[in-house]
Amino acid sequence: MSTIDLKAQLLSIVKLQTLDSEIYALKHEKDAKPEELKAFQAAFDEKKQHLEGLEKQSLDLHKQRKDNELELATKEQETKKLQAQLYSLKTNKEYQAMLQQIGVVKADVSVIEDKILSILDQTDKIKAEAEKEKKKLQEEEKILNEQKKEIEDRIKQINDRLAQLDAQRKQVIPEIEKKIFSQYERILNNRDGLAIVTVKDNSCQGCNMFVPPQVINLIRMYERIIPCEVCNRILYINETTT
Repeated sequence: MSTIDLKAQLLSIVKLQTLDSEIYALKHEKDAKPEELKAFQAAFDEKKQHLEGLEKQSLDLHKQRKDNELELATKEQETKKLQAQLYSLKTNKEYQAMLQQIGVVKADVSVIEDKILSILDQTDKIKAEAEKEKKKLQEEEKILNEQKKEIEDRIKQINDRLAQLDAQRKQVIPEIEKKIFSQYERILNNRDGLAIVTVKDNSCQGCNMFVPPQVINLIRMYERIIPCEVCNRILYINETTT
């Protein structure tokens, strides 16, 4: 280890860390994109389901109207038959009974007609709402497609940048001694992509814990790699800011 220029090694590691920090950030962003798209799609699907629900209600009302119209036609036919029988009745009692029966059927007719009018009113309201929702959904679909394209374009940008960073990384790695690089990689993977940090104002910039003066002196000696006693990240002194 005595033949290694540790200061130069740390500078190379800092250079590598700069690349890796961007790599980790880009990978994190890229990994989040499918969930972001999923959220957009879910919001669109919810609105689409609402429109489908309105269309189903409209179909159900149409069926109810047809059923009621059929029942109305049957009741009207029944009224005509009963009225036709009035003139064949022989007693006033029979005549009054028939009038009462006709009145009951006419009352049923009136109830059915009210139902049909109510259904027509509901149908008009639902159709108007469905038309409004359909126009909104068309706009939402355009926005969704734009969001998809933006995400796809951003993923492509990220992939292109990651390829550039990987190429730069491969140029820096040979500058670092294998054991030191192995230590760096291990910490990088265990500490969310941050393996080497500077000491500023007697604090580790990785975990913000206090770094004793004697430890800072050891770092400045460049005899061996000094890790933070709390977060285990490699510590270094940024000579340009001291």
